[in-house]
Amino acid sequence: LKWRPAFPCSFSEEGRNGKGREKMAVVLVVPSPLVRIRGFLRSWWGLLSSQSPPWAPALAVQGPASLLEPREERPESDEMPSFLDDILWMAVPKSRRTIETNRCRRRNPRNLLKAKRNIDQCPRCGRVKLKHVLCGYCYEKVRHETSAIKAQIRVQEGGPHRAPTVETVVLYEGEKPREQDEGKRIVERARKRPSWFTLD
Repeated sequence: LKWRPAFPCSFSEEGRNGKGREKMAVVLVVPSPLVRIRGFLRSWWGLLSSQSPPWAPALAVQGPASLLEPREERPESDEMPSFLDDILWMAVPKSRRTIETNRCRRRNPRNLLKAKRNIDQCPRCGRVKLKHVLCGYCYEKVRHETSAIKAQIRVQEGGPHRAPTVETVVLYEGEKPREQDEGKRIVERARKRPSWFTLD
């Protein structure tokens, strides 16, 4: 950009003592750069139009209708998965229950343990049990002895699927098979017969 010559101008000013003083100011005029930019763009446009081929009619071909439909782009999020995505969100109450409400609900008579009046004593072991219910201690002994008999039968016959289709008789120490035990499968146990396991 070139600076144009300044136009000096002077004016007078009256001071405090009544005397006038002259001052000079300089005004600078700067041309706008839009004129040069407009000329630059016109020159480039003329250069491009001279090098490009003359305009000619184009051939229009009808394409499939699927190309004309706008394609929906799914936004892909770059966010890392959060541990909050696996949490099952549930509703929460607006206000907490008071201590009085909780205690009244928990100590309601219908929620307290009721006194049981159907308790009896086992006639064999003497332990406490419910009436018309098997004694848990006695049944545990029966279950343990039954498991031991099954294991001995499995060893004696060599497998669980080779059991004969006859009745089984269990004999303990000091016992011998009777006449009515002929043709039955006999299993011998190396211990004394329990008091609750009768022969007949």
